[in-house]
Amino acid sequence: MQIQDLPYPDPGVPDARSGPRFLVWLGRNQLGGQLKSLAWGLLHFLSVCGLPFCVGFAIQAVVDRSGARLALAGGLIALCGLGIAVGDTMLHRTAVTNWITAAARVQQLLARRTAQLGSALTRRVAAGEVVAVSTGDVEKIGWFVEAVSRFTAAAVTIVVVCVALVVYEPALGIVVAVGVPVLALAVLPLLPRATRRADFQREKAGRATELASDTVAGLRVLRGIGGEELFLDRYRRASQEVRHAAVRSARMWSLIAAVQVLLPGLLLIAVVWHGVNLAREGRITVGEMITVYSAVMIMSYPLHHFVEIAMAYSFSRPSAKRAARVLALERAMDSEGSRAAVAPAGDLYDPATGLLAPAGQLTAVVCGDPDASGVLAERLGGHAAASSDLPSAFLGGVPLDELPLDSARTAVLVQDKDPVLLSGSLRELLDVPASGGVSAEDALAAAQCGDVLDALDQGSLDAENPMDARITERGRSLSGGQRQRLALARSLITDPEVLVLDEPTSAVDSHTEARIADGIRSLRQGRTTVVFTSSPLLLDHADRVVLVHEGEVAAVGVHRELVHSEPRYRAVVTRETDDEAAAVDMDHLEALEEIEETA
Repeated sequence: MQIQDLPYPDPGVPDARSGPRFLVWLGRNQLGGQLKSLAWGLLHFLSVCGLPFCVGFAIQAVVDRSGARLALAGGLIALCGLGIAVGDTMLHRTAVTNWITAAARVQQLLARRTAQLGSALTRRVAAGEVVAVSTGDVEKIGWFVEAVSRFTAAAVTIVVVCVALVVYEPALGIVVAVGVPVLALAVLPLLPRATRRADFQREKAGRATELASDTVAGLRVLRGIGGEELFLDRYRRASQEVRHAAVRSARMWSLIAAVQVLLPGLLLIAVVWHGVNLAREGRITVGEMITVYSAVMIMSYPLHHFVEIAMAYSFSRPSAKRAARVLALERAMDSEGSRAAVAPAGDLYDPATGLLAPAGQLTAVVCGDPDASGVLAERLGGHAAASSDLPSAFLGGVPLDELPLDSARTAVLVQDKDPVLLSGSLRELLDVPASGGVSAEDALAAAQCGDVLDALDQGSLDAENPMDARITERGRSLSGGQRQRLALARSLITDPEVLVLDEPTSAVDSHTEARIADGIRSLRQGRTTVVFTSSPLLLDHADRVVLVHEGEVAAVGVHRELVHSEPRYRAVVTRETDDEAAAVDMDHLEALEEIEETA
């Protein structure tokens, strides 16, 4: 896989049982790139560590006044230089490729999981954690994946050099062969503490990211209640905690780096001292002593990769754990489904509550608990939580959780209470998969978006057409009612067989709401529409009104009948208190008594 081949046609099915297993899975799926990086790494490191032997050979040739051996040494040095240049260049290319492709694979997996879970994702995982995983964490995961091959090349090089030194000059080579493993393992006692501090830093950074995300998302509300400074102070404290944690983590890693500098220096001193004594005794030549000295000095370069792999794993492990936690989330129904990819039609029925939405009609659902209404709306679209043991909703007698994900979402579209508007032009916002039966103009007119178009036109001076006007991230430049209406227009354009709307007009004034009710009814004529609402204006336009109380259908009828005959329905729709309800019931009883007396 090369960078130009991204994105992956299929990123694969990750092993999300744990963070380390996820890292192993990523490395195994990039085996080709890892082997390339390993090969170029070996060429580079072996060429670097081959220089001391060439230099020692050249010095000994000068001492022996051998021009032929000196020329041979020069050729070997040139060959090593070429190997260093080519190996370093290609190692960098393959390492960066492995890094980027690993990060891209993780991002694709996260995007696919997000698309599968839909709005259920943010109910099960904090939005800030999703942001942290998809930005900073993917870089750290990619870093570890690409560092493995370089570390392996460095480890193999050190083993080869130690063996070569033992063969070349046993008296000094044994000292080096014993000392180098000690250098490599000396930092192991420090790694657990460094890892804990790195984990603590990542945890603090993740909490700060979540807090920043929540603060930015609710900034308008915070300013309205005067809580902006309060939350900013909280974020300042969280950022300071991150800073302190980062400093403590950096201190430990600097100690490890200092040990990696100190111990090779001590080994170098020992080799020089022992080598000088051997040279004085005539047991080794000057060239052999310089060769061993240079080899020990240069071996500090591959030894640094032992520290890097430890750092990479320490920082990537919590990142991989977070990514695995998100990727392990499952949809209640399998994405592939157990049925053929068909588009069912007919009545929409939820056996858990007894809710029935007849085909081709506008059904309004009144539910006193907003959270329960959101869960029911998701279940009608086949997006029930994985932990739920409730049966699936049926469309035309077909269980939605047995359909492939694409078929279920094509048949039933759910617009939740807080729809998201992506940044871009209005034309791009409304460019969604659709049946072609509803035009953008008709959908915008039905959703009463005339003033939204005017506002976008005035705010985008460089746009000749309101459809080309830019919408900021999440539509923050628009009011809540304007965002709701644009989201409603987007849903109407798709023209699905079944459209489920959860409180689509909660932020709209009553006059506009009445016109929207007319628009939905006329534009969705002959299509199944389910609206969760407690607005009398929408309820009055419905063909059928269903009251869901304590998890089951309590009453069915039309708005004008239910508001008089059903106290629970009247309490939700008119927001009357228990005392007011009792007074109304008393008035009804008195009216009945008067009728009986008259009769």
